[in-house]
This record gives sequence, C-alpha cells and structure tokens, in this order.
Amino acid sequence: MKVGLLLENQQLSQCENFLYLGGIVSQDANCSADVVRRIGLASRIVRSLNKIWEAEDISEATKVLLYRSMV
Repeated sequence: MKVGLLLENQQLSQCENFLYLGGIVSQDANCSADVVRRIGLASRIVRSLNKIWEAEDISEATKVLLYRSMV
C-alpha cells in the first residue's frame, strides 16, 4: 500500500519538477531544465533591447556598459 501525504484530507501528488524562487527544482537534482529556462529568459530580455542596440543616438560606450551590467 502506497502511503501519501495528506493536507486537509486531500492527498498531495508528487511532481517531477517545480519552480521555486525563480529556479526549477527537479526530482532527480538535474539542473539542465533550469539552465535552459534561464538562458531563454535572458535571451528574451536581450532581444527586447534591440531598439537600444540599433539606436544611433546612444554611444557605443553606453551600450557596452549596459551589456556588461547585464552579464
């Protein structure tokens, strides 16, 4: 007989992974899903800054400072 965890008379199910404090925690302690997720989030942010990268009125030095602060 499989014993489960009950909370307010409802059985909780076990999941393979979940998001906790911005990171994916997996049952097998593998971090690859978390790394892929974080890379995706970062690349979306960098793509959203295309107007800044293409702006001619913003100096290259400012763009470099912005890039370095993001990294």
